[in-house]
Amino acid sequence: MIIGAASVACSLLFAASASASALEQFKSFAAGTQSAKGEFVQRQVKKADAKAGASGKAKVSTPASGTFEFARPGKFIWTYLKPYEQLLQADGDKLYIYDKDLSQVTVKKLGDALGSSPAAILFGSNDLEKNFTLAEAGTRDGLEWLKATPKAKDTTFDEITIGLRNGVPEAMELRDSFGQTSVLAFKNFQKNPALSANHFKFVMPKGADVINN
Repeated sequence: MIIGAASVACSLLFAASASASALEQFKSFAAGTQSAKGEFVQRQVKKADAKAGASGKAKVSTPASGTFEFARPGKFIWTYLKPYEQLLQADGDKLYIYDKDLSQVTVKKLGDALGSSPAAILFGSNDLEKNFTLAEAGTRDGLEWLKATPKAKDTTFDEITIGLRNGVPEAMELRDSFGQTSVLAFKNFQKNPALSANHFKFVMPKGADVINN
C-alpha cells in the first residue's frame, strides 16, 4: 500500500512537472514568435447523443486541410484547400472571409473580437492572460497540454486546449457550448519566416460580391 501510494504520488508529481512545462513552453513561444507559417488539418468532433447511451459514438467530420501564416498582432492568412476552398485573412484592422464557390467576400471589423477568440492564441498579442485564464492540462499523445478558458462570457468557445512539443504548438482543441469540438493538428510549423509588409494586405477578387458586417 505504501509503495502504491508512493507510486501515485510520484505520478502526480511527474504530471504536475510535465504540465508546468506546457505553460513555460507556451509563454516562450508567444514571446519569441512574431510570425509563423505551416499547414493544418481540422476535424469537427460532435459528442455522442445522450439517447444512444454508452454505445453511442462521437461523430467526426471529413477532415479539412490547408495552410496558415500569421504575424503578430492580428495579421493572418488562414486558407482552406480541401475539401473546399475558403480564405480567412486579417490585416490587423479588418477580417476578410472569401468563399470562392459563392464568389463572396464578407468584411468584418477585427477590433476587440480577436482578443477573446481562438485566433488570439496564435495571432494576437502576447498579453493572453488579459483575456484567458491559463492552466496546465497534463500530458497526452506525447504533447504537453495547456488549457485556456476565455474570461468573457459571450465567446464562441468555452474552452481551448493547446498541445505543445519542443516549444511549438502541434495541436489545438476548441470546445463550444453545444458539445462540438474543433480539433486542429499543425505540421511543418516555421517560426519567424521573412514576410513582407504588404503580405497580409487583402486583394479583392474581381467580380466578388462584398458584404460588410
